[in-house]
Amino acid sequence: MKKLCFYFQVHQPFRLKNYRFFDISVDNQYFDEKKNHDIMRKVAHKCYLPMNQLLLEQIQAHNGNFKVAFSISGVCIEQFELYAQDVLESFKRLADTGCVEFIAETYGHSLSALKSPEEFKKQVAKQTAKIEQHFGQTPKTFRNTELIYNNYIGSIVQDMGYKTMITEGADHVMGWRSPNFLYSHCQHPDLKLLLKNYKLSDDIAFRFSERSWESWPLKSETFAHWVDSIPWNEEIVNLFMDYETFGEHQWEDSGIFDFMRELPNQIINHSQFDFVTPSEAAKELKPISGIDIHSTISWADAERDLTAWLGNPMQDDAFDSIYALEYLVNKIDDDKIKDDWVKLQTSDHFYYMCTKFWSDGDVHKYFSHYDSPYEAFLNYMNVLTDFEERVRNAAGVDEEYREVHPGILENFKKFLPEGVELN
Repeated sequence: MKKLCFYFQVHQPFRLKNYRFFDISVDNQYFDEKKNHDIMRKVAHKCYLPMNQLLLEQIQAHNGNFKVAFSISGVCIEQFELYAQDVLESFKRLADTGCVEFIAETYGHSLSALKSPEEFKKQVAKQTAKIEQHFGQTPKTFRNTELIYNNYIGSIVQDMGYKTMITEGADHVMGWRSPNFLYSHCQHPDLKLLLKNYKLSDDIAFRFSERSWESWPLKSETFAHWVDSIPWNEEIVNLFMDYETFGEHQWEDSGIFDFMRELPNQIINHSQFDFVTPSEAAKELKPISGIDIHSTISWADAERDLTAWLGNPMQDDAFDSIYALEYLVNKIDDDKIKDDWVKLQTSDHFYYMCTKFWSDGDVHKYFSHYDSPYEAFLNYMNVLTDFEERVRNAAGVDEEYREVHPGILENFKKFLPEGVELN
C-alpha cells in the first residue's frame, strides 16, 4: 500500500503590545496579554477544539487506521497552559489514541538555525521537554520552523540524533524529481527526509474556499481521487499545512470540517493508500536517493525561501540585533530575561515586517496585527532597545563595551523610510 502522511503546524506567537519610544527604560512588560488571550480563545473556538474532536472521532471510527502528526511550538503550548487548558486536554486525548505523533521543533518557533546552532539546540531540547511533559512522547521526527531547511541545518538535526525530518518539496530544488518519495540527506543517509507535496497541500490550505477556483467546491471524493491518481511508482503523499487552516483560515461555512470528516473514509476504503505518521513512513519506506539542498528553502510564499522573514533591510537589521545579544544573555542568570529572549526570537515578529506587495502581500497583511511593516519594525525595535538595556545592565557591561557596541537604538534609524518617525 502507498502512504498518506498528514502533518499540522500548531503555533501562536506571544504578540507584542504597542510599545512606544517613551516606554524604553520604563516598561519591561513587552507582550499584549489581552490580545494573546483573545486570539487564543478565538482560534480555540474556531479551530483547535472542533478539529481535535473531529480527528478523535475519525481515529476511533476507523479503528486506528487514521493517523496524523503535529508540531506544536513551545510558545503555543505556554499559551495553552495560560489561556486554553481545554485545548491542551483535547490534544492529550489525541495523544492517548496512539495514532498521533508529536514532532520536535524550536521552542520559540525561531529562526535560530540560521544564526546560532547552540541556541537552536537549546530551544529544541526545551520544546521536546514540553512534548514529553504533556503528551508522554519523546519526538522521533524533527521539523524546523516553517519547514526551513538546507544541508547544514540537516547536519545539525542529524547530529542531535533525529532520524527523520520533514521539509518543503520546493520546485527550484526538486527539478524533475517528485516529492512523492522518501529521500535522505545528501551526506547523512541515516537522516530521512519527507517532502511536502505543496500542490495537494495548498488545495486544502489555500484554495479550498476560493470560488473562482475551477475545482470549487472541493469534495473529499475528488481529493481522494487526485491522491490516488499519482503515478503508479510513487510511494507517499505528504500533506503538510497550518492547523489553523481548519475553521480559522478556511471558515466552517466553507465546508472544511465536512471535507475532513469524510476524507479518511474515502482514503481508507476507496484508495490504495494507508495513513501513516512521519516516523512510520521513514521506517516503512526506503529512500530512493540523497537530496542536495544548498540554498535555504521554506514552505512560505511562492518563492519557498526566506524572504518572508529576511527579505528587506528592516528584517535583516532586527534579526541581527536580537542575536547580537546572545553572548550577554548567556552570561546572565535571570529567568525573565531568558524567557523574553526566546519569545523575541519568534519568527512572526520578522514576518510582520515583510514589505512584499505582490502575490503574497495579502497573506502577510492577514496574519499581521500591525497597520504596516514599518510600524511592526518600530515597535519591535523599541522593545529590543529596552531589552538590550536590561541585558547590558544585568551582565554588568562597562562603558568601554558600550563605546564599541553603541546599541540598537542608535543603529536602526537609518532603515526608516522618509517621513516615518519614532513613536
